[in-house]
Amino acid sequence: MSESAVTAPQSTRGLQRIRFGVLLNLTLFGLLMVIWGLLAVSTDSFVTAGNLTNLMRQFSLLAIIAIGQTFVIITGGIDLSVGAVVGLSSVIVSMLLVAGLPIPLAIFVTLLAGAGIGAIHAFGVAYMRLPPFIITLAGLTAWRGVGLLATNGFNISGLPKEFSGFSRAEFLGLPSLFWMVLLVAIPAYVLLHISRWGRYIYAVGSNAEAARLSGINIRHTIFLVYMISSTCAALAGVLAASRLSLGIATTGDTWELQAIASSVIGGTSLFGAVGSVVGPTLGSLLLSTINQGANLLNINPFWQRIVTGLLIVLIVFLDQLRRMRRN
Repeated sequence: MSESAVTAPQSTRGLQRIRFGVLLNLTLFGLLMVIWGLLAVSTDSFVTAGNLTNLMRQFSLLAIIAIGQTFVIITGGIDLSVGAVVGLSSVIVSMLLVAGLPIPLAIFVTLLAGAGIGAIHAFGVAYMRLPPFIITLAGLTAWRGVGLLATNGFNISGLPKEFSGFSRAEFLGLPSLFWMVLLVAIPAYVLLHISRWGRYIYAVGSNAEAARLSGINIRHTIFLVYMISSTCAALAGVLAASRLSLGIATTGDTWELQAIASSVIGGTSLFGAVGSVVGPTLGSLLLSTINQGANLLNINPFWQRIVTGLLIVLIVFLDQLRRMRRN
């Protein structure tokens, strides 16, 4: 069976994915506009340059992780380790900088370590036949433990001012962290929505056996998505260390849940084969807005978890209805 034998029937499903994604993205954007309008009316500080800048900084790290997570979920997998990878990467880059390595080299080595972690997870999924939930759950605890062991539970300070100052810098009036989201999102969009590798990723999530029979290398695709996810988490760890001016092994605690929530709220199907780059970015911005809005209105922040849970249930329910109509 040729690759065209798989991609041809998938073209219709691809159009359905696009229509569903556009509709959901417009809905999320409209919801964001409503929430921003309510916050602008309800508070005096929401529509201020300082607050909006802080919001962009808050959502940026989550958006980067959520974009990487989306690649994995589209293939029908899950990556529960990203929060631990953030913490470990924060430690790695801080230790390298304190040891005197140049900033670019320290960042490169840290991102390389992140890609290596993703390769380990992919090996467990592709070759050991372990469920993604199990191998990345093991990574969640193991990588957190490695970070704590390396630091003995202490924070790493004394980072170069040039490194720490990056997260506070602005370019064209926007925070540098926001530009980092674009630096990740644009290549991710090209890879997922334009390149043939993107078609392979969707094909694996839709029907792995049919994708294999069409000549798609399933293992290579699995390695690609898990390495992307862990590398994005490693980049978030580097940026978190820059923002905090510290290497902290516990950085990113529970971020894996927020990343999954952002991706799902952004329209990524937990059943696989459905997702985009724009969706999780908007989902991350929505969750960050809810969190900041709760703080500005002096609402108990624990309500954010309840609202997030309800949004996940609603989106998954709508996804199930879409799948039922398609079948």
